Amino acid sequence: MDIIIRNSGGIPIYDQITRQVKGLILRGELREGEALPSMRLLAKELRISVITTKRAYEELERDGFLTTIPGKGCFVAPRNLELVREDTLRRVEEHLSRAVDAAKTGGVTLGEMTETLNLLYGDES
Repeated sequence: MDIIIRNSGGIPIYDQITRQVKGLILRGELREGEALPSMRLLAKELRISVITTKRAYEELERDGFLTTIPGKGCFVAPRNLELVREDTLRRVEEHLSRAVDAAKTGGVTLGEMTETLNLLYGDES
């Protein structure tokens, strides 16, 4: 499991771990039932506190991405990927709505917004 931690940017380390593990699960790189590294092992590999990995795993479990089996470890939880996708789409729409409001206030055109979104998304069409 490759997780990259950045100390700059203002995103807490536990949140970086949480986001990256969610991405691995949603892309199918981590499959249902697959074991994750222990909190101690992940902390050692990333050179961070066990408390930080514990918080990340707790958030992932709370959000339904992981399940913990006492004495055995943390595993990728069974997921309804369509519900996860729908939740992701809802969050994207919320962010885009705020971006559209800011663009309208600042006089940014729809064409400029589309161009910016294409650049950010990585689409060159």
